[in-house]
Formats: sequence, structure tokens, C-alpha cells
Amino acid sequence: VQLQASGGGLVQAGGSLRLSCAASGRAFGIYPTAWFRQAPGKEREFVAAIIRSGGNTDYADSVKGRFTISRDNARNTVYLQMVSLKPEDTAVYYCAAQRGYSLEIIPGHYDYWGQGTLVTVSS
Repeated sequence: VQLQASGGGLVQAGGSLRLSCAASGRAFGIYPTAWFRQAPGKEREFVAAIIRSGGNTDYADSVKGRFTISRDNARNTVYLQMVSLKPEDTAVYYCAAQRGYSLEIIPGHYDYWGQGTLVTVSS
């Protein structure tokens, strides 16, 4: 499975962005998928995850109510809709997929990673 993240950019505080994670590989639709982010000088942190059916999701407390993860298995794509963005959301955002069945928040539990897309939120 190869993952390609896109959709990052520069936005003012309070604005919105939608990130996309396009995957190659027929098995992608069965893999739980997540978004992580890494700000300069900080460790990579969990943002949101979704199981293969899209029925269950999980979010970091810092983004609950503002970010929404979703997936379109027919298009092999996972999305992260971000609204009410804050300067502290500035980071490189990575999508990841894992050959398991549950929602995971630890980066080491993921098997496949995209290259990252930069989100910059200005104040």
C-alpha cells in the first residue's frame, strides 16, 4: 500500500482545509487509517483514526468538534476535514494505515505512511 497525502496549505486562524490521503493497493479498504501530525521540534502525535467500514472513529481531544475523518473506499481515499483552525494546528500532517482491525493512536502501530502535507495556520 502506498499513501499520498495532499490538501495542505496556508490558512488564517478560523479557516478550513480538507486533507486527502489517496492510496494504491486493493487491500486499502480493509485497513484502519489515521492522521498524525508533527510540529517543528515536537513528536508526532495522533489526530484522528477511522476503521475500515468508517463506522467507528477516534479523535485527539485537541481536535474534537473541529476535525472530521471520513473515508471513501470506492475511491481508496481518506479525508480529514478541518474547521476552526488554530495556529497550534500548524504541522506536517501524515496519513497512515495499519494491517489491524482496531483504532490505534500510537504511530508505531501503523505499517504504511504517506509523505506528509504541510498545514500552516496564521494568527
